[in-house]
Amino acid sequence: MKSHSSTLLAEVRSFRQNHPDVRYVDLIALDIPGHFYGKRYPVEMLEKIAAGSPLKLPQNAVLLGAQGGLFKIGDYCFNDGDPDANRRLVPGTLKPVNWESQPLGQMLITSDGTEAPIEFEPREVLAKVLERLQHQGIHPVVAFELEFYLFDKRLENGLPQFARDPLSGDADDQPNLHIERLSRFSDVLDDMAQTAKDQGIDITVITAEIGPGQFEINFGHCDDGLRAADWAALFCRSTRGVALKHGYRASFMAKPYLQFPGSGMHVHVSLYDAAGNNLLAAHQQQPLRHAVAGCLELLPHCMPIFSPNHNAFRRLGGTVNAATRASWGFEDRDACVRIPESDPRNLRIEHRLASADANPYLVLAAILVGLEHGLEAKREPIAPLNEDRNSGADFPVEMLDAVRAMQQQPVLRDKLGAEFVEVYCENKRQDHLAFQQEIQAREYRWFL
Repeated sequence: MKSHSSTLLAEVRSFRQNHPDVRYVDLIALDIPGHFYGKRYPVEMLEKIAAGSPLKLPQNAVLLGAQGGLFKIGDYCFNDGDPDANRRLVPGTLKPVNWESQPLGQMLITSDGTEAPIEFEPREVLAKVLERLQHQGIHPVVAFELEFYLFDKRLENGLPQFARDPLSGDADDQPNLHIERLSRFSDVLDDMAQTAKDQGIDITVITAEIGPGQFEINFGHCDDGLRAADWAALFCRSTRGVALKHGYRASFMAKPYLQFPGSGMHVHVSLYDAAGNNLLAAHQQQPLRHAVAGCLELLPHCMPIFSPNHNAFRRLGGTVNAATRASWGFEDRDACVRIPESDPRNLRIEHRLASADANPYLVLAAILVGLEHGLEAKREPIAPLNEDRNSGADFPVEMLDAVRAMQQQPVLRDKLGAEFVEVYCENKRQDHLAFQQEIQAREYRWFL
């Protein structure tokens, strides 16, 4: 513990020396809907926390709804006195923020690794899954891919507008994959990439996607699942900030346009033993088939995680590469679980179902639990799409049905934690019901 504090203290002091103009640091963590919460601390107080002073924030901040409100969930929020819970600084995440008007720093905080972790904190849920796998001699290597849209900074009647092409000044309203779009939007994209690297995020490939103003960023393969999810979370925050600086809005909303492709979160996962052998490739890839079967079996019960809001369900069955059933296939982007072509060393699954605005910690935790369950159950999967284009299992496509499917699933309650499942499902149920408590103009047009 003493050496841990000394390492953190050295990190803070080095940051202060390299960034003497930074007076405040945002200490941030991801809540259940995938938004950052936290507090802004004077940098000198951060040094005291790194040296061992307690860091406490309200426990129930993790339970915030999509609009920031609190829901009554069991005894939480309104019958528990709104207690504080300990957090700790995440080493290696203290970085400068360059998209604000004033010099600022930010650093991740978490309850995992404290004496009393919050059972339903997303990072803690993933940490427990990874710890259990490690005890079994399973070491995941993970890479996220995130799609997002750029919009004009100004909304019109509350609706997003196409991003303006910096070269022509016209709306970028032509869906295409042309690489010239990377050049035309190079100022903002280059700034996003450099800012991500300044945050310690290993980004690799940048792609112009099919939707107007839509792009994709790939991250490097990482042998630390928590860090891989940290990268995805931090990238969303920095990208929104950089976009505003350049006169755009960046959004990871799942389906901003009905007529254009939605934005997904694709996750590549391979599993290795302590000696570095790819577990999925052993025995003529039989473990791969078992792992796929486990993923597909649990997928219908994980839909509130993969599609965390009303809009995310609109993305399913969309125009391009969005599955309508739990399916798998080799080199098939219509499948929920795709097996990219690779050598045995790099054999992996690509889980393609989650929306870009899903919580990366929970998405990865759900995928890993599916893989773990499959390796334990040793069942054969259904036929891949390469053999049968109609292969697949139904999954819920509406939030309340999805919540019911998740709430009583025994494997998820065991491997993600019963307390987490109860809290998460109730949060999603109440968020969905709150979303419905507004009469839209269309209802008056149809029913008045």
